[in-house]
Amino acid sequence: MRKAKPKKRYILPDPKFNDTLVTRFVNNLMVDGKKSIAYRIFYDAVEKVEEKVGENGLEIWKKALTNISPSVEVKSRRVGGATFQVPMEVRPDRKIALGMKWMISYARRRGEKTMMDRLAGEIIAASKGEGAGVKKKDDTHRMAEANKAFSHFRF
Repeated sequence: MRKAKPKKRYILPDPKFNDTLVTRFVNNLMVDGKKSIAYRIFYDAVEKVEEKVGENGLEIWKKALTNISPSVEVKSRRVGGATFQVPMEVRPDRKIALGMKWMISYARRRGEKTMMDRLAGEIIAASKGEGAGVKKKDDTHRMAEANKAFSHFRF
C-alpha cells in the first residue's frame, strides 16, 4: 500500500466552451497525443448534433453523458475461496469517467464513415436514452440488481 495519496491533477478548461468536462472527454478521445485533432473531432460532432437536433449541442452532450453514466457497478470480491460479484455505489468522478469511456468506445464501433459522425450519432442516441452506451449502463445496473444478495460483502 502506498504511504501518501497522490496529489489530484487539475486540468484546464477547453478553449471554446471553457469547460473542464470537455477537456476530460477530449483527453479520453485523443489517440497518440493528437489533442488538436481530438478537439476538432469533438467540436465538429457537437456542431453536427446541434444541426440535427436543433438545440444546444453541449447541453445535449451533457445529457447524453448523464444517461450513460452508471450509478452502481459490481466488483469481484473473494470470500473463503469463492468469488462473489458484489454491487457497489460508483464514486461521482468514476461515474463520469466510465460514461466517457463507454461513449467513446461505442462511438468507435459504429458504422459511420468519420469519427465525428460516429460520435455525433452516439451522442444523439444516448441523449434519447438509446444506443449501445445506454445498453451497457442498463446491463451494469441489471447485474448489480441480480447480485444484490451479496451486498453484505462490501468492503
